[in-house]
Amino acid sequence: MVSDEYKSYYRVIRDIPPGQVMTYGDVAKTAGNPKWARRVGYALSSCNDPQVPWWRVINAQGRISKGGGRASEGADQQRDLLESEGVYIDLEGHIDLGQYRFISPSRTGKP
Repeated sequence: MVSDEYKSYYRVIRDIPPGQVMTYGDVAKTAGNPKWARRVGYALSSCNDPQVPWWRVINAQGRISKGGGRASEGADQQRDLLESEGVYIDLEGHIDLGQYRFISPSRTGKP
Protein backbone atom coordinates (compact mmCIF):
# COMPACT_ATOMS: atom_id res chain seq x y z
CA MET A 1 0.00 0.00 0.00
CA VAL A 2 1.29 3.45 -0.94
CA SER A 3 1.46 6.02 1.86
CA ASP A 4 -0.31 9.38 1.63
CA GLU A 5 3.11 11.06 1.73
CA TYR A 6 4.32 9.15 -1.32
CA LYS A 7 1.02 9.80 -3.11
CA SER A 8 1.54 13.54 -2.59
CA TYR A 9 4.94 13.30 -4.31
CA TYR A 10 3.51 11.27 -7.18
CA ARG A 11 0.76 13.89 -7.73
CA VAL A 12 3.38 16.65 -8.02
CA ILE A 13 5.53 14.58 -10.39
CA ARG A 14 2.55 13.76 -12.63
CA ASP A 15 2.10 17.52 -13.15
CA ILE A 16 5.61 18.05 -14.58
CA PRO A 17 5.13 18.70 -18.31
CA PRO A 18 7.19 16.87 -20.94
CA GLY A 19 10.44 18.70 -21.59
CA GLN A 20 10.69 20.09 -18.07
CA VAL A 21 12.20 18.86 -14.80
CA MET A 22 11.99 19.37 -11.06
CA THR A 23 14.59 18.59 -8.44
CA TYR A 24 13.89 16.20 -5.58
CA GLY A 25 13.78 19.28 -3.34
CA ASP A 26 11.33 21.06 -5.65
CA VAL A 27 8.98 18.08 -5.47
CA ALA A 28 9.27 17.92 -1.67
CA LYS A 29 8.58 21.66 -1.30
CA THR A 30 5.61 21.57 -3.64
CA ALA A 31 4.17 18.62 -1.72
CA GLY A 32 4.54 20.56 1.54
CA ASN A 33 7.60 18.77 2.94
CA PRO A 34 10.50 21.12 2.08
CA LYS A 35 13.18 19.22 4.00
CA TRP A 36 12.36 15.77 2.67
CA ALA A 37 14.04 15.69 -0.74
CA ARG A 38 15.66 12.36 0.08
CA ARG A 39 12.25 10.84 0.79
CA VAL A 40 11.15 11.81 -2.72
CA GLY A 41 13.98 9.60 -3.97
CA TYR A 42 12.79 6.75 -1.77
CA ALA A 43 9.25 7.22 -3.07
CA LEU A 44 10.43 7.08 -6.68
CA SER A 45 12.55 4.00 -6.08
CA SER A 46 9.46 2.13 -4.91
CA CYS A 47 7.06 3.51 -7.53
CA ASN A 48 5.57 1.06 -10.02
CA ASP A 49 2.97 3.44 -11.47
CA PRO A 50 3.64 3.99 -15.19
CA GLN A 51 1.71 7.29 -14.97
CA VAL A 52 4.45 8.83 -12.78
CA PRO A 53 7.16 10.32 -15.05
CA TRP A 54 10.05 9.59 -12.66
CA TRP A 55 12.65 10.60 -15.26
CA ARG A 56 11.66 14.27 -14.90
CA VAL A 57 13.07 14.44 -11.36
CA ILE A 58 16.78 15.28 -11.07
CA ASN A 59 19.18 16.33 -8.33
CA ALA A 60 19.75 19.88 -7.07
CA GLN A 61 22.88 20.27 -9.19
CA GLY A 62 20.83 19.78 -12.36
CA ARG A 63 22.11 16.27 -12.95
CA ILE A 64 20.70 12.80 -13.19
CA SER A 65 21.40 10.98 -9.93
CA LYS A 66 23.57 7.96 -10.55
CA GLY A 67 23.91 4.91 -8.41
CA GLY A 68 25.70 1.65 -8.80
CA GLY A 69 24.45 -1.51 -10.46
CA ARG A 70 20.88 -1.38 -11.72
CA ALA A 71 20.58 2.33 -10.88
CA SER A 72 23.16 3.18 -13.54
CA GLU A 73 20.93 1.52 -16.15
CA GLY A 74 18.12 3.75 -14.89
CA ALA A 75 20.37 6.79 -15.33
CA ASP A 76 20.93 5.89 -18.99
CA GLN A 77 17.20 5.38 -19.47
CA GLN A 78 16.46 8.68 -17.72
CA ARG A 79 18.87 10.52 -19.99
CA ASP A 80 17.31 8.94 -23.10
CA LEU A 81 13.77 9.81 -21.97
CA LEU A 82 14.66 13.42 -21.13
CA GLU A 83 16.47 13.91 -24.43
CA SER A 84 13.49 12.43 -26.29
CA GLU A 85 11.38 15.20 -24.71
CA GLY A 86 13.80 17.87 -25.92
CA VAL A 87 15.78 18.43 -22.71
CA TYR A 88 19.39 19.29 -23.56
CA ILE A 89 21.97 17.55 -21.37
CA ASP A 90 25.50 18.88 -21.86
CA LEU A 91 28.67 16.80 -22.13
CA GLU A 92 29.19 16.94 -18.36
CA GLY A 93 25.66 15.62 -17.79
CA HIS A 94 24.24 18.95 -16.63
CA ILE A 95 20.70 20.19 -17.31
CA ASP A 96 20.14 23.97 -17.26
CA LEU A 97 17.61 24.43 -14.46
CA GLY A 98 17.08 28.03 -15.54
CA GLN A 99 15.71 26.76 -18.83
CA TYR A 100 14.07 23.44 -17.98
CA ARG A 101 12.94 23.74 -14.34
CA PHE A 102 9.18 23.50 -13.87
CA ILE A 103 7.74 25.77 -11.21
CA SER A 104 4.42 24.37 -10.11
CA PRO A 105 1.62 26.93 -9.74
CA SER A 106 0.72 25.23 -6.44
CA ARG A 107 4.20 25.75 -5.03
CA THR A 108 4.55 27.90 -1.95
CA GLY A 109 8.34 28.08 -1.69
CA LYS A 110 11.14 29.02 -4.09
CA PRO A 111 13.71 26.68 -5.64
